[in-house]
Amino acid sequence: MDDPRPRRDHGADDGHLIETRVASECVFEGKLLHVRRDRVRLPDGGEATREYIVHPGAVLIVPVLADGRLVVERQFRYPLNRVFIEFPAGKLDPGETPLATAQRELVEEAGYEAATWTRLATVHTVVSYSTEAIEFFLAEGLTHVGAQLDHGEFLEICTLTVDEMLAALDRGEVTDVKTVAALLMIERRLRQRR
Repeated sequence: MDDPRPRRDHGADDGHLIETRVASECVFEGKLLHVRRDRVRLPDGGEATREYIVHPGAVLIVPVLADGRLVVERQFRYPLNRVFIEFPAGKLDPGETPLATAQRELVEEAGYEAATWTRLATVHTVVSYSTEAIEFFLAEGLTHVGAQLDHGEFLEICTLTVDEMLAALDRGEVTDVKTVAALLMIERRLRQRR
């Protein structure tokens, strides 16, 4: 059986940390997420169980308008029963590159096309129990073309300055981990441009 986890490179001196899969079973197979339970051999020869979520991967876009304002969205997230301030984001479709996903999601969710795309980083959201990796992109040279929301998708688009986003973070109003990470990355990048 193929290993559903992303491939990884290990340094020669990481052997004392590596766990090796002995057995694997599918616990749940959903539309978006799959849950697996693996039995692993520990570095000391013992065994343990690891449960984790297999995720197809995603992108996050930091759209920056010509005046420096950031395009963000307010969206209700059912698991936590509240509205969150987030950067536009979405999951990879099968066979789609991260950049193609980012370009599609920016139009669908925020209603913008970008002339310039810059890859910022890859972030692993919850390394203890998920394979999810999110590619971050900076989108500049924006042109408004109108949103094309998916059926059943409801969100509100707004613009905030970096300082307004940082203040919202300080007040505990921005708590989405991918948005927090991207905000800190973009704040540093924009500060370096000055």
